[in-house]
Amino acid sequence: MIRTELTAAGIEDRELRGAYRRCRTLNAAHGRTFFLATRLLAPDQRPPIHALYGFARYADDILDDFDPALDTPTRAARLQELSDQFFSAEDHPANPVLVAVRHTARRYAIGDDLFDDFLQSMRMDLTITDYPDRPALNLYMKGSAEAIGLQVLPILGTIGPADEAADLRVGVLHSPEPSVMDRFVADGFDLLLAGHTHGGQICLPGYGTLVTNCGIERDRARGLHKHPAAPTPGRRAYLHVSAGLGTSPYAPVRFWCRPEASLLTLVPRIG
Repeated sequence: MIRTELTAAGIEDRELRGAYRRCRTLNAAHGRTFFLATRLLAPDQRPPIHALYGFARYADDILDDFDPALDTPTRAARLQELSDQFFSAEDHPANPVLVAVRHTARRYAIGDDLFDDFLQSMRMDLTITDYPDRPALNLYMKGSAEAIGLQVLPILGTIGPADEAADLRVGVLHSPEPSVMDRFVADGFDLLLAGHTHGGQICLPGYGTLVTNCGIERDRARGLHKHPAAPTPGRRAYLHVSAGLGTSPYAPVRFWCRPEASLLTLVPRIG
């Protein structure tokens, strides 16, 4: 299957095909549900998505490696080396993940700023364990879920306004990041579908969701809402966030948070 995907994406160079294969292997081994979701994409879209995942996984593993010999300065140095190599004018054929992701970034004109924001959030993970306020958390989310979501958009072909002739314009997001949803609304989408939050996963009776693991507010961690949340003179879209069925691999438990699979029934507009 990988051969047909690479051919569909126009990737013919032998070494480049090998680099994309490595990213696909990382995705299949470490992001199983994400990998299964890529099977719903067009064949030509899968290799670049695997490349973005491979790069994010590579950076994340620098932080999450359980080797006790790797202290914070060592991890910081490795993360900086990765950053230097990504932004370098030189090629780095010894690292297939870098080969694939740099090719993807060039091909789809994905801005360096999105990768810089992502790596900055990774650096924050090295030392910061608590965020004092919403702006501080938003800065972190800008480089994590938000930056990755914006990297994906040109691959999916969702840069630009929605089709005005369509009866319903649906936008699908992995994570309901407010700034990404703002773009969808500005581009004319009527309904936004997202997940990622697990509905909070760990909730308290009488209080609800503790954290959302993204930039959205706690009271919009699941269910049907509007975006923007507050009434505005401009356009608003419906937003549905599914609490999903699973858990985080780092906290494999749900409490006071019913799992769900959402079935939405669309009916004709009244009036």
